Amino acid sequence: MITIPYVTALTTYFSYGLLLVFGQIRDLFRKIIDCFSSNNLQGYVPICLAHEDFYQRRLYQRIRDCFERPIVSAPDASFDVVERYSNDNNKTLKPTTRIRRCLNLGSYSYLGFAAPDEYCTPRVVDSLNKYSPSTCSSRVDGGTTVLHKELEKHVANFLGKQDAIVFGMGYVTNSAIIPVLIGKGGLIISDSLNHCSIVNGARGSGATIRVFQHNTPSHLEEVLREQISEGQPRTHRPWKKIIVLVEGIYSMDGDFCKLPEIVAICKKYKAYIYLDEAHSIGAIGKTGRGVCELLGVDPADVDIMMGTFTKSFGSCGGYIAGSKELIQYLKYTCPAHLYATSMSPPAAEQIISAIKVILGEDGTSRGAQKLARVRENSNFFRSELQKMGFEVIGDNDSPVMPIMLYNPAKIPAFSRECLKQNVAVVVVSFPATPLLLARARICLSASHTKEELLKALEVGDLLGIKYFGAEPKKHQQEEKMMKLE
Repeated sequence: MITIPYVTALTTYFSYGLLLVFGQIRDLFRKIIDCFSSNNLQGYVPICLAHEDFYQRRLYQRIRDCFERPIVSAPDASFDVVERYSNDNNKTLKPTTRIRRCLNLGSYSYLGFAAPDEYCTPRVVDSLNKYSPSTCSSRVDGGTTVLHKELEKHVANFLGKQDAIVFGMGYVTNSAIIPVLIGKGGLIISDSLNHCSIVNGARGSGATIRVFQHNTPSHLEEVLREQISEGQPRTHRPWKKIIVLVEGIYSMDGDFCKLPEIVAICKKYKAYIYLDEAHSIGAIGKTGRGVCELLGVDPADVDIMMGTFTKSFGSCGGYIAGSKELIQYLKYTCPAHLYATSMSPPAAEQIISAIKVILGEDGTSRGAQKLARVRENSNFFRSELQKMGFEVIGDNDSPVMPIMLYNPAKIPAFSRECLKQNVAVVVVSFPATPLLLARARICLSASHTKEELLKALEVGDLLGIKYFGAEPKKHQQEEKMMKLE
């Protein structure tokens, strides 16, 4: 867990308090002005009450230009960002004709497959000509092509599971699958920092939900023991089913799940494990097979393996992999399979081609080189940022690197200054993170060169968000040693 320095927490609270006070004063004057204006919706309850959209109007709108920046190129190591302007304090943002070429430190294209690829792109274009961009149907009607069947076979083999099922959207994979797996009378135990899609899926299931401290196996065991001994609320009957929900890489913190310990605990208490590998599959492990491969966990010990194709594979959609019985059950019961339009065939071909490159089935070693390069880039960049005095959280080998900002004023300052220096970054704050833990989330790719990363580090010296003292450079250390001698 992140420990916030006392002074930093105090100044951050003060900054938010100041923003809230000024926001309330502005709302008061707005109410006074509205009293003298005509209302064309007499008798209607306002769709958005003042307190419900206060954060959006009085805080988010001030820095809205830092988000949703339109791009006009593929999300490669660098991309083209359209500059915008506003004449009404960010209520509306209008694009200009100016294009800024920026170093891309925000996309999830960990292996660089989101850009044109010598192996994948020609095959995707061929599939577009053969199958069209959409099946215009759900999987159970006319939406299953040979590409979907082939993709599911490749995913199952890649993960070492018996079977797999794919969906057209990664978010829906969690939010639609979890309610099918468990319902009333069941118990979900979820990591406190799980993704919103997992949270919404758990809430929609009707099962009882308990939360354990982020990545703390000892607390998970404590929660399991307590809940098993107490049983269901009111009746105290045994739970029908218990599922533990965790992620491979936590997308806002960049740390790996402590999977071996969690697997051991779940085996001990006969609980199922649901592993979300959205950010880890394809990006880590010797052959890109995710946290199971990296941490030495047998895939057979993970009951339900979930992941998305929107990161390392440069496509869209998600998957569930498990036993044949599980996948067959999902095909008959999951609404995302029965009613939603199936994955676009060119998107399926992109994933199949990317998996072949990763495994070397394209006849080259490009896949292994990409995996090695993203690991080297991540460890180099993380190490250099820490040496410079930035507070970087997460684990080595993880391509997700959050840089802590804390103070709300530093959120737009960091984003805008980076854009001026032609570096595109993603800043994240409440409600995506706790109020005090605003951050910039750096995502590195195998496409980045060392020269590009060094350029980004030079920009870091201009931003003034360092919370630790920088390590002295080599020549400074040498001079100091000579003086001492």
